[in-house]
Amino acid sequence: MGVFQTKETWLSNRISEDEITRYFVNEKAFIDDAEIFSALNSAKPPDKARLKDILDKALAIKTLSINETAELIKLPNDVFEKEVAPVCLEIKKKVYDNRIVTFAPLYLSNYCVNNCMYCGFRVDNTLVKRVHLGIDEIKEEIKVLAGKIGHKRLIVVYGEHPINSIEYMEKSINAIYSVKERGQFGESGIRRVNVNAPPLRIDELRRLHKMGIGTYQVFQETYHRQTYEQLHPVGTIKGNYLWRLYSMHRAMDGGIDDVGIGVLLGLYDWRFEVLALLSHAIEMERYFGIGPHTISFPRIEPAFNTPFTANAKYKVSDDDFLKFIGLIRLAVPYTGLIITAREPKEIRDKSFAYGVTQTDASSNIGLGGYSREESEQHGDMQQFFLGDMRSLDELIRDLADMGYITSFCTAGYRCGRTGKKIMDLLKTGQEGRFCKLNAVLTFREWVDDFASEETKQKAEALINREIGEIRQLMPDMFPKLMEYYEKTKSGRRDLYF
Repeated sequence: MGVFQTKETWLSNRISEDEITRYFVNEKAFIDDAEIFSALNSAKPPDKARLKDILDKALAIKTLSINETAELIKLPNDVFEKEVAPVCLEIKKKVYDNRIVTFAPLYLSNYCVNNCMYCGFRVDNTLVKRVHLGIDEIKEEIKVLAGKIGHKRLIVVYGEHPINSIEYMEKSINAIYSVKERGQFGESGIRRVNVNAPPLRIDELRRLHKMGIGTYQVFQETYHRQTYEQLHPVGTIKGNYLWRLYSMHRAMDGGIDDVGIGVLLGLYDWRFEVLALLSHAIEMERYFGIGPHTISFPRIEPAFNTPFTANAKYKVSDDDFLKFIGLIRLAVPYTGLIITAREPKEIRDKSFAYGVTQTDASSNIGLGGYSREESEQHGDMQQFFLGDMRSLDELIRDLADMGYITSFCTAGYRCGRTGKKIMDLLKTGQEGRFCKLNAVLTFREWVDDFASEETKQKAEALINREIGEIRQLMPDMFPKLMEYYEKTKSGRRDLYF
């Protein structure tokens, strides 16, 4: 895929000031450092009565305020783990039931025009081997992801560079959806492509929306503006804090009503980032009536030839990281929470009890790594190093041991349950009903087509338990579920509610 215009022309056309300032309130951006610091400095740990009031509000699936969340931040970690974490899990089960959604990351290019100090793909890192996957190479990746591993969802990652134009995005997404591999019993393919991409203009976002993508992700990295500007050099596209800050506003105006926000923990004080993420969710609710569908919170990890990652000033401890997850679950109770294979197995496994809903597995973030079917990591071809290399089969088996069913469901997005529709269903607990039904069907699919014998044994008991719960909790839906379930066992695929 060639460059469609010169790099200089492309750079000059990337940022539209009008697509920033149109969203201002009283000529100001929505992140207010002074308000956040004031809340952090004035907050005190809540007493038992106050804590109960805050937790009851979160249990009612209502967004917490900045001050309420600041009070929770002040709770000692041991108190939070003992008294608050169980409520985080209760909220998660109320909104999303006991399912965990899995996906795989797919990097299509490591070309980038930016120079972020913490990133292995920064333009000044001349030791990185630059790779840009062509359409045939992308299809080879999908043959492994969908046909051998059994993934149904991807998060496709594009760098900020003219070679990764909107035209390339369109062609690559079409290619991903086009690949259909024959599984043991039925056809297998990618049913949902989520996109992690640089900030786009509204006209480009309209084109992306037409491609049938799922969630559009842009992470702010850090919401603390002074730190942001120190880490992203002036004169680069990413050096424009506000262009990135209003990415989700433009996405919603471009028709993409399923968006994901996030921070890279380790760049600035995690306490500030909690309240900034909450501020972003509150702003989206105010402006559009719906908040983010997902929130991500990757921690900074070592990257090839990138000294900053080894000396980051604000690295987050494991205990604070788990508390961070719980705080987001409480503050934005309706949202999906994503933890990735950046984290080691022990932390990922603990995170599920704090309200995490999505994670990746069998992950290979080296360019072209899936089709090479390599198990080792190549620092000069990936953005950072992974901490958990479990296969999807191993992760599903471990989740089953913890009592979680793995869901491959993508029905809601193809049925139009996105944006305000899904937010209303999530906040009332109704989406969990659809999720429970579809989790059983898609899990049955994956187990029959891809599971090892050891995983199959554990899966059967889990499926039987879920079917028993549906019989008890949703007797009106049970006959239709069993009709679809028997068809799925017989080889039918992609049946859903």
